[in-house]
Amino acid sequence: MRMHAVRIPVPRAEELRADVSELLPLIAPPGREPARTMAVLARQPDLLSPFLGWAAALALTGVLPHRDHELLALRVASNCGSEFEWVEHAEHARAAGLADDEVAMVARSLDEGTWSDVERALLSVADELHNDCDVSDTTWARLAEHYDESALVEILFVVGQYTMLSMVANAAGIPA
Repeated sequence: MRMHAVRIPVPRAEELRADVSELLPLIAPPGREPARTMAVLARQPDLLSPFLGWAAALALTGVLPHRDHELLALRVASNCGSEFEWVEHAEHARAAGLADDEVAMVARSLDEGTWSDVERALLSVADELHNDCDVSDTTWARLAEHYDESALVEILFVVGQYTMLSMVANAAGIPA
């Protein structure tokens, strides 16, 4: 995994606009700080609120099973070399029912592990989008056998979302 020195530090509360400092605690899990990516995004406060609406919709109102969402997020974090996103989503993946050995297997070759056909297609779509910014007809057909068009759109957006957040975490030097 890649890691730079911290380039954009998490802001202190007094550095934030009042509306943003009130918003950040609302997006944190109970008893925890908000994700450091969100805190860094707060340095551009006019983009934070719209982004949070998008991210919440994708995470909370999507049609993909939570397990599938987290398989995609982990594969993207691995493909992008984002230690921060990997650590963050390994926790979410376990909460979604992935066992520790499955979480570790996400970062390995598709030839390893005992993935179902649909899980293998999910990991493949993340790989293909990462490598080619496109999806092969074979992978698309495998996904379309299992998912409706709404879920297929969501798959593309989940991969894009975590690619962007991985890039932010890597380039900003957000530590895991």
